[in-house]
Amino acid sequence: MFKDRVWWVTGASSGIGLALATELAARGASLILSGRNEAALNEALARLGGNGLVLPFEASDFGRMAEIAERAWSFAAERAGGIYGLINNAGITQRSLAVDTSFDVYRRIIDVDLLGPIALTQRLLPRLVEKGEGQVVAISSVAGICGVPMRSAYSAAKHGLIGYHDALRAETAHLGLNVLVVAPGSVRTNVSKNALTGTGAMRGVSDSVIDNGMDPALAATRILAAVRDGVRELILAEGAEADSAQLRRSNPDLLFDRMANLVASGYAKLFDNK
Repeated sequence: MFKDRVWWVTGASSGIGLALATELAARGASLILSGRNEAALNEALARLGGNGLVLPFEASDFGRMAEIAERAWSFAAERAGGIYGLINNAGITQRSLAVDTSFDVYRRIIDVDLLGPIALTQRLLPRLVEKGEGQVVAISSVAGICGVPMRSAYSAAKHGLIGYHDALRAETAHLGLNVLVVAPGSVRTNVSKNALTGTGAMRGVSDSVIDNGMDPALAATRILAAVRDGVRELILAEGAEADSAQLRRSNPDLLFDRMANLVASGYAKLFDNK
């Protein structure tokens, strides 16, 4: 499943993506590392032993997706007969009320977080089906299960990511593909620092809940354990975040009231001047 297999990780230069690449390399996988920061990707691959390919691209550059997928598959075909695992991890978030958020922010986040993974997966799908085996892993979010204030665009994209991959799982399980959707809560990454404001500017500072979140290395270990065990959905969260994801399915009205009360009590002010 891992050793001598080719795994493609997007958003691999930092955070969960880099942690997953590190764990995969430790398990003997050959890597394709993608993201926008080519220098960081090269540094990561060198640190992990150099067994792989750096393939930088912008997730919303749909015109290049066919070329990118072809290069990745050609590399993997020479190594191991093709790509075995695809991890759709690249993404950006926001910190802004919907009323203060421009449509361009919605378009940007949905392009990167939803349409980018769909475009990439669709390019690989015929070959994965023909190969008759493989793993697709989607890194969604707790915000993709329950709508979280200050993240309306992010929630929209991550909800869509779950829906696409759930449908993909249903259509391809009998063809040998396994699909895992991961819904992390707060993980200690730069996601909040790199978040967009309502105008589309980069926020530039982090949140305490993110800074005190789960170690990315632990997140990666749990994700790969779920892959190994054939898990189809992993809520990778603790405490109130895990409770919110469960409430969305068991008692949605209670969750809706809690979220509304959170905003009414001044939640948005936590992000003022940040």
